[in-house]
Amino acid sequence: MARIQFKHITKTYAGGAPAVDTLNLEIKDREFLVLLGPSGCGKSTTLNMIAGLEDPTSGELWFDDLDVTYLPPHKRDVAMVFQSYALYPHKNVYENIAFGLRMRKVANDEIERRVRDAARKLEIEHLLERKPGQLSGGQRQRVALGRAMVREPAVFLMDEPLSNLDAALRVSMRAEIKHLHAAMGTTFVYVTHDQAEALTLADRIVVMQNGVVQQIGTPDEIYERPANIFVASFLGSPPINYLHGKLKQNGDHVSFVNDNVRFALDASTIARIGSRPEKVVLGIRPEDVQITTAGGNVIEGLVDSVLPVGSDRFLGLKINGSDFFIRVGKEARFAEGERIAFSPVPERVHVFDGDSGKNIAGAS
Repeated sequence: MARIQFKHITKTYAGGAPAVDTLNLEIKDREFLVLLGPSGCGKSTTLNMIAGLEDPTSGELWFDDLDVTYLPPHKRDVAMVFQSYALYPHKNVYENIAFGLRMRKVANDEIERRVRDAARKLEIEHLLERKPGQLSGGQRQRVALGRAMVREPAVFLMDEPLSNLDAALRVSMRAEIKHLHAAMGTTFVYVTHDQAEALTLADRIVVMQNGVVQQIGTPDEIYERPANIFVASFLGSPPINYLHGKLKQNGDHVSFVNDNVRFALDASTIARIGSRPEKVVLGIRPEDVQITTAGGNVIEGLVDSVLPVGSDRFLGLKINGSDFFIRVGKEARFAEGERIAFSPVPERVHVFDGDSGKNIAGAS
């Protein structure tokens, strides 16, 4: 097994800004860590440095007590599953899974044991004689997983492995990968831009932007207490809503105000605010509201769209000309053009610094 440490690692390509900038990160032994972020954020470069496919420009990379910074890939105890699956079209499933073991001159009886065991766990025993061209996307993904499994690596790397699958198959394959991690007891590092994959699979998530780590935490920590506007925006569907304004104090009371909204913050939110910047952004997730009557401490908006999504129903509102989404439940009935009032759940409100984007009052 392996604990992975990035020590002040930077990766810069010729003539460009750092793809990964001063990364300090410890991946725990047997942890399932997900690198999450948009295209170009540095997550795949980070994964490739673990695999030895990229050398850092500066800094050190350690596996347990071994410095592997410039160790070639074949000397690292890692296995990698790519987005493209990279199967040999002329070889059957058995030989695709066995290929890496044959290259390492593993004994035939041991190859047989490992391939059969992997095929059984992945439920592809009946496919061992087929060629990749005869398989569905999900079956090809299982073969790619099996090829990595039989290596019995200390570190298991996955780069967007489910992005080529349809939505329903992605859900089932997430469960497969979760079971695989539990069964193998191996350190997993997984790259994705899909928040649902990250929240479903990870023990911890590393959110990256422009080569810089924005936040590291458990799925609950990342979702419930985002470090800044970027992190808050990247998780949630529909995404978190924002209202731009100021904080106004009246005695012991603090309110958020802009041209058309005034909302009094509750005592717990006020207690969490570490600073009082001139400009703030109020962050409210669609599920963190309650429909109420006009008046009192409420926010009003005009229904612009009604969005049923099976188990839920969302309303798209217009507030100050901006889009604002709230979850109302599948039984709720509203019409476009209707004016409604709602109240954010007080302790669930986020307050961000309007200039830096930092969360100065994350949800409790």
